[in-house]
Amino acid sequence: MTADHYTYRVHFSAADGEYVATVAEFASLSWLDSSPAGALLGLMQVVTDVVEDLRTSGEPVPAPLADREYSGKFMVRIPPEAHRRLAIEAAEQHVSLNRLIADRLAVA
Repeated sequence: MTADHYTYRVHFSAADGEYVATVAEFASLSWLDSSPAGALLGLMQVVTDVVEDLRTSGEPVPAPLADREYSGKFMVRIPPEAHRRLAIEAAEQHVSLNRLIADRLAVA
């Protein structure tokens, strides 16, 4: 597993006047730079160092989201009225409730 498998985002921060890179698997890490590429490369080096330190100390290393396996199933609790409203909408569209929700999530 290398640092390039993690989930990075780079955006411009008006407050900082620079680009900020973040990594989903390490919420406390970020890197600022005047260029998007510099922010990304800086953070990737930090992640490489942190992963190495975690391994050296015997601590768990977060698995990259890209390398995890997903079942495609998860449970969501919603208020009964919302459940009823969605079930009615699914019936009116002649699709299953699962299909209706999956389609909604896919475009969200």
